[in-house]
Amino acid sequence: MDATPPAADQSPFASMDPETAAHPQPMFKMLRDSTPVMPVEGVGVVITRKSEADEVFRHPEVFSSNADALDLKNPRPLIPLQIDPPEHKKFRKLLDPIFAPRQMALIEGSITQTVNELIDRFIDRGEVDFSKEFSVPFPSQVFLNLLGLSFDELPRFLAMKDGIIRPERAIEGAYGSEEMHAYQQKIADSIYEYFNGILDLREQKREDDLLSRFLDAEVEGQKLTREEILDICFLFLIAGLDTVTATLDCIFGYLVAHPEQRQQLVDDPSIIPAAIEELLRWETPVMGVPRVSLADVEMAGCPIHKGDHVMVMLGSVNTDEADLADADVVRFNRKTNRHVAFGAGVHRCLGSHLARQELRVAVREWHRRIPEYALVEGHALAYTGGIRSIDHFPMTLTPAAT
Repeated sequence: MDATPPAADQSPFASMDPETAAHPQPMFKMLRDSTPVMPVEGVGVVITRKSEADEVFRHPEVFSSNADALDLKNPRPLIPLQIDPPEHKKFRKLLDPIFAPRQMALIEGSITQTVNELIDRFIDRGEVDFSKEFSVPFPSQVFLNLLGLSFDELPRFLAMKDGIIRPERAIEGAYGSEEMHAYQQKIADSIYEYFNGILDLREQKREDDLLSRFLDAEVEGQKLTREEILDICFLFLIAGLDTVTATLDCIFGYLVAHPEQRQQLVDDPSIIPAAIEELLRWETPVMGVPRVSLADVEMAGCPIHKGDHVMVMLGSVNTDEADLADADVVRFNRKTNRHVAFGAGVHRCLGSHLARQELRVAVREWHRRIPEYALVEGHALAYTGGIRSIDHFPMTLTPAAT
């Protein structure tokens, strides 16, 4: 039952069929019931139950999030994701206050403005490609605003993000081919070069933005090095754009299929925060998070050897009926929701509070202005594997009466 590391010639989720990508919950249940800890060629040891997932998240000294767990063509470990304790703590001590709920509340107004400016562009047409015109540009524009950069940079940011996460959009051929690796490396190098240039400008003149705060920040009495700031910026670009886009795709994909629950949001906007948490649990856009084992261990009778890759299937953990009795029911009035859509343990997503703020504002403003919408008749949504996003999402819209 040896596990193999991610293969060099395929994406771990490349073979997932469209129906499973759209509705992965039955697959998750089958795995939990049959082989909750299972070696999968090209992926590693797959963990699908909450009990074992908790063990992985609680023990970073065994299940590491270091650079060996995930290769994004970065020359150094990304901060703080690929830094394990004890060094990890000092970076979180610096970064957590920057992304705390209180800080995120301060930018609600600018996020609201961004949402409405995007809606203004298509609402009068009565139709929209939700992905291309809303879920893709929205988090990128929020990100650009946080960095004090012009929205004219949006195409560049999307190209850099896709070049690392979804290189198949630009390079044809097998995933993991030499051509694709070379393209990803070129994009990764360009990300560092881009932020290096912006930081040079901020060194000359500070602005009211995150990059300036990074330059002035200190960790245990020492300022961040240029390399450390670049490693933080690289992670923010990769992690902060695609995941919010995918979450919006999943949320609205669910709502177009369940108009009766969508109406609940229109009738009572106060339930939107709870509804978002429930849809994060049920849909779980990021299907899994990787770790690498630093020791020989055994889980649920399956040996895990030192150096093995471990993939915690977050969507399966979130729908584990052993942890949540009615896990197969989507309820917007759920009082307690301990989902792990943002991960768990010391490496829980640094930007979760920012993501929640973006999602709450987007869902609130959309349903305030567009209470009725539907998938274009005859169109079937196609979800990508791994990070469950939708490339083409055509809707018809019925705006609210003014």
